[in-house]
Amino acid sequence: MKNLLSKLGEVDRRQFVEYAAKSMLGVSMLPALERVVAAQNATAGKAKRLIYLFMNGAMTHLDTFDLKPGHANQGDTKAINTSVPGTQISAFLPRLAEQFNKLAVIRSMHTQTADHEAGEYLMRTSYEEIATERHPSLGPWIQHLKGRQNKTLPDTVLIGAPARHPGAGFFDPTFSPLPIGDPNRGLENTTAPQYLTDESFEKRVNLINGFDKKFREKFRVKKVQSYTDFYAEATGLLTSGELKAFDLNNEKNEDRDRYGRDAFGQGCLLARRLIENNVRCVEVSCGGWDMHSNIYNPGTLEARTRILDMGMSNLLKDLSERGLLDETLVVLTTEFGRSPQINYNAGRDHHPAVFSSVLAGGGIKGGQFYGKSDAAGHSVSEDGVAPADFNATIATALGLPLDKIAFSPTGRPFKVAHDGVPIAKVL
Repeated sequence: MKNLLSKLGEVDRRQFVEYAAKSMLGVSMLPALERVVAAQNATAGKAKRLIYLFMNGAMTHLDTFDLKPGHANQGDTKAINTSVPGTQISAFLPRLAEQFNKLAVIRSMHTQTADHEAGEYLMRTSYEEIATERHPSLGPWIQHLKGRQNKTLPDTVLIGAPARHPGAGFFDPTFSPLPIGDPNRGLENTTAPQYLTDESFEKRVNLINGFDKKFREKFRVKKVQSYTDFYAEATGLLTSGELKAFDLNNEKNEDRDRYGRDAFGQGCLLARRLIENNVRCVEVSCGGWDMHSNIYNPGTLEARTRILDMGMSNLLKDLSERGLLDETLVVLTTEFGRSPQINYNAGRDHHPAVFSSVLAGGGIKGGQFYGKSDAAGHSVSEDGVAPADFNATIATALGLPLDKIAFSPTGRPFKVAHDGVPIAKVL
C-alpha cells in the first residue's frame, strides 16, 4: 500500500484514497487512509528550527486573515490585495500582505473550548489540560525526539510567555525552556555583584555540591540527577560568552526600530538572534487580543495588528535575507477566534468554532489559503483543522516522528501531536 502510494503524485494519491474509501471500504475509512497519504507526502521535514508566535487573548480572524467583504459581520476592517494575485488579507497588515508568497494561511482552525487558559494549553500541547499530567510544549518535544542541540545555550527560549505555560511538562528539568520576561532587558541577573569574584563563586558552588553529595549518593534516581544537570547547565550558561546573543544592544538602532520598539517586535528580533546562535525553538508571546469592547478604536485592533505586522514581517524578511527561512519554521497562532457578530460593546467575544493560523518557511508551500470558513465567518465549511492536526503539521515540517511514544512518570503514553494528521497540502 505505502509503496504504491509513494509512486503517485499528491493529487493522484488523494484521488486514489477518495476512490478507495468510497468504492471499496466505505467513507468511514477515509480519515485513516488520509493519515497514510499525509505521512507519504511529508516524511522528511526540512525545518531545523522553530519560531512560534502566539497571540494571547484570541486573535480575531475576520480582522486579520479571513475577511468577509460585503458581509454585515465584517465590521470596519477593509481588505487589501497581497503579493499573490487573487488573495486578500486585512488592510491592517500591509507588510505581511507584501510577503504573502511566504505564508500558508489556515482559515479552518477549530476547537471546542472558549476558555483562554484551556485553549492556550491545547494549542501548545495538543492535549486537554488534566489534573494528573502536565504535557510538554513543542520545544521540549523537539529536544526529546532529536536530542540536545546546543551545549551551552538552551534548546528552547520563551519570550514574554504566560506563567501557566506548560513548558517541559512531564519531561525532566533539563528540558525546561529558558524564560525571558522583557526582550529589551535580555537575560537578567547574569552579572555577579562586585563582591562576588570568580573564585568565591566557585567556592560557593563546591560548598553546595558538598552539602548535596550524600543525598545524591543515597538517592541515585533520574529525577535527582536531572536537577543536578539542570543547575550545572545554568552555571555553564552564566559563564558562557554566548550570553551576548540575548543582548539587543548589539543591534543597530534602525534595525530595532524596524521591528517596533514594543515587547513583541523586540521579541521577534531577539528570536532571530537566538536562531542565528543555534537555539532550536523560540516562542514569542503577544497579549492584548481579548477585544470584547471598542475593537475599532485606534488603540485596540489597529494598534495590536500594527505590532504584529511590523514584528513578524521584519522577522520573515531578515530570515529570508540571511538564508535562514528555508530551515526555520515560523508559526503564528492563537487559542481561538472571535465572534463574527459585533457585540453591544462594539467588540467581539470568544469564538472557538473557527479561527486562523499561519505557517511560513521551513519547507512550507507559501502563497496559499488552506480551508474555509462559511460566508459569515462563523464555522468551518471546508477542510477543518484541529489543534492536534496543526501541531502534527509543525512536527512533520520539523522531521519529528508522529508515532513515537513518550511515557509520563505515571506510565501513560503520549505523542508529540496526539492523534493529529498533518496538512499535506501546505508541506
